[in-house]
Amino acid sequence: MTAPADGRYLEVERQLRNAAPHALLDVTRAELARRFGATDVDLLMADYAVTMLQPVSVLPYTARPVPVGTSEPGKSFGAQQPRVERVSSGVVVHLPVTVRGDRLGVLSVGLPQAPDDVVLDALAQIAEVLAHEIMVAERDTDLYLQARRANRLTLAAEMQWQLLPGRACARAEYSIGAQLEPAYAIYGDNFDWSTSADRLTLTVTNGMGEGIDAALLTNLAVNALRNARRAGTPLADQAALADQAVYGQYEGRLHVSVLLLEFDLTTGDVEVVDAGSPRMWLLRDGTAEPVDFDAQMPLGMFDGTPYTAERFRVVPRDRLIFVSDGVYDVASAGGERYGERALARAINATRLLPAAQVPRAILQELAGHRHASGPEDDAMVLCLDWRGRDQAPAEG
Repeated sequence: MTAPADGRYLEVERQLRNAAPHALLDVTRAELARRFGATDVDLLMADYAVTMLQPVSVLPYTARPVPVGTSEPGKSFGAQQPRVERVSSGVVVHLPVTVRGDRLGVLSVGLPQAPDDVVLDALAQIAEVLAHEIMVAERDTDLYLQARRANRLTLAAEMQWQLLPGRACARAEYSIGAQLEPAYAIYGDNFDWSTSADRLTLTVTNGMGEGIDAALLTNLAVNALRNARRAGTPLADQAALADQAVYGQYEGRLHVSVLLLEFDLTTGDVEVVDAGSPRMWLLRDGTAEPVDFDAQMPLGMFDGTPYTAERFRVVPRDRLIFVSDGVYDVASAGGERYGERALARAINATRLLPAAQVPRAILQELAGHRHASGPEDDAMVLCLDWRGRDQAPAEG
C-alpha cells in the first residue's frame, strides 16, 4: 500500500498503539470522525463458526449480527477487499480486519461521500493496524473474544479454541486456513503451526474421548509437542517426547493421533511423522488423491514407542488438505460413510477458493451429508496452499 500524503493514517496508528485494550473501537471511532469525517464506525468480528459477523459492543452482549455469506460486510470479509456500499447518508466502507492472513472481521466506516484512492488506502491500513492491536489486546481483555460468540461455548470448546494459533496464516511461501466443527462444542480435534525463517511445522491432532477429558488430553499432547519443538528437537524426537508425556499421564488408557510435518520453505522437502488417524490429501494439477504414510502408533498408546520420520516433497501450486476422522467417518441418514470419493469431490469443488475459505466450504458439504441427528464426532479440516520461495505474495 502507498502511504497517504496527508499523514492521517500515521496519526490514527499512533493513537491506536497507545489505546487501552478495551478502548480500541472507541479510539478508532473518535480518530476516524476527527480526521476523515466518519459519521459511524462499527467493528464486526467473525464468529467461531465463520457464519456471522458479530458487532463489538459492551460486555456481555453483542447486537445485530450479520451473515458472512450475503451481507455487504460479509462480502468484504470473503473477498478480503474494501467494499463501498452506497446508503442514503453517503457511503459505508467495509474493510477487512486481517493480520498475517488470519481473518478477524470487518471495520465498517460511514462517510458522507465516496472516498478517493488515497483515503481508501489510508482506511485499509488503519483496519490492518487495528487487527494487529486486537491480537495484542486479547491478552488483556475479553471484549473481542466475547464478540466472536454467537452462542455459548462448552468448556471443552473454550479450552480447544484457546489452544489454537489462529484460524489462518499466510506468508510468501504458503497460506493456511483451518476450521473445527461443531465450533461451539468441539472436544478432541486440534491443529497447530509454527514458522521460522526457513521452516514451517504443522501438527494435526485427534484426541480420544469427549468433553473435558478429550480437551485435557489434547492440551497435554499439543503442549508436549510445543515444548519439544521449542527445545530444537528433531521431528521424530518431538513425537517420542510427546508420547512419553501422554503415556506418563494416562499409562495407555488414552492416546492421541497426530500427523506431524516440518516443511523446508526453501526446497519444499517435508519430514512427516504419521502417528494415527488424521489424513492428508494432495491436490496437484487438478487431481485430488490421499497421501499414505507409514502408520505408526498414536502418542501414549505404549511406553517408549520409537518414531521415525519419512520424506515427502511439495511443489508450487500444490494444495494439501488435512482432515480428522470426524470428516471421513461421518454417516448419512442411510448409513453411508462420507468416504474418499465424496471428499475428493469436495476438494475439487473448492479448488478456486483461497485456503482460508476452503475448510468452511468442505465442512458445509459435510453438514449436507450428515444425518439429521447431528455430528457423532467433531471434525477438523486444514488447507495449506504451497507457493514456495520466490512465488506469489501472501493472500489476505
